[in-house]
Amino acid sequence: MRVLVCGGAGYIGSNMTEMLVREGHTPVVLDNLSKGHRRAVRNAELVEGDFGDLAFTTALLRDRRIEAVMHFAAFIEVGESVDQPLRYYDNNVTRTRTLLEAMEAAGVERFVFSSTAAVYGMPDTIPITERIEKSPINPYGETKWAVERMCHFQSQTGRLRYAALRYFNACGAGFNATIGEDHQPESHLIPLIIQAAMGRRESIKIYGTDYPTPDGTCIRDYIHVEDLCRAHLLALEKLERESELVYNLGNGKGYSVREVIDTVRQVSGKSFNVVEVARRPGDPPVLTADASKAIGELGWKTAVTNLEAIVDSAWRFHTKHPDGYEE
Repeated sequence: MRVLVCGGAGYIGSNMTEMLVREGHTPVVLDNLSKGHRRAVRNAELVEGDFGDLAFTTALLRDRRIEAVMHFAAFIEVGESVDQPLRYYDNNVTRTRTLLEAMEAAGVERFVFSSTAAVYGMPDTIPITERIEKSPINPYGETKWAVERMCHFQSQTGRLRYAALRYFNACGAGFNATIGEDHQPESHLIPLIIQAAMGRRESIKIYGTDYPTPDGTCIRDYIHVEDLCRAHLLALEKLERESELVYNLGNGKGYSVREVIDTVRQVSGKSFNVVEVARRPGDPPVLTADASKAIGELGWKTAVTNLEAIVDSAWRFHTKHPDGYEE
């Protein structure tokens, strides 16, 4: 298929683009490079532009004969979304509405959307199933949920077939550790710890050590980026027969902050400072996925199931690219 990958120069989008190429598809990357990196796009056409520009995006869909769209171009920083909610609603909701309008105008029906576990807020039931009430506690989660609802209603018209894939913690570096995370500034736990291990950060902070967990620190579900991308391919195929798909994507196993820190120490062989500070507001003790629906309906399964392998891939990427993609 000819697939438009919005945000395809970013972390997950660039891994997805590489997987599409390797599976025989023809991806076209659309990215304004405000967050993405030109060097992360290796084997596909890169079109620099704004997915929220209706005329431009409609023309691109038609000119490249696009058959499906994958959307990775959202803003993703929770703290930033609290500080700048209008900016998040503009990019994540308003511009995505425009993208869907462009798809309708160009007659493109298949849409794979990167959603998030943040749509669940702070659920009482763990592991989290897709049926749990959606109660986002920040603008980031709210904008993702708003897009899911928009897709649902558009699918009822018969002009959209969509999959909403609710990520837990995407991590690791794909394709032999050659495509990894390069965020400015970095906010994800594993690369932050790796920066400390590389001596590029004075310390790593643990926010709260008195949670009701075995070691007192928060537990999260980490999924390798290639496993995440593989689910997108399966969802894309299933949209040939279905009009509305919603899946959690996670390993179903949680690791605490201390366990992640210890794993980085083990993989890197480095020591670094760890500072214990107060809890952050809104951090649930445990967030893990029940991904049985994706496993059963898509035939999906994770290939990288242990934290050491995930961290090893990230460590290899960051040691080869200590300053990121250096563009």
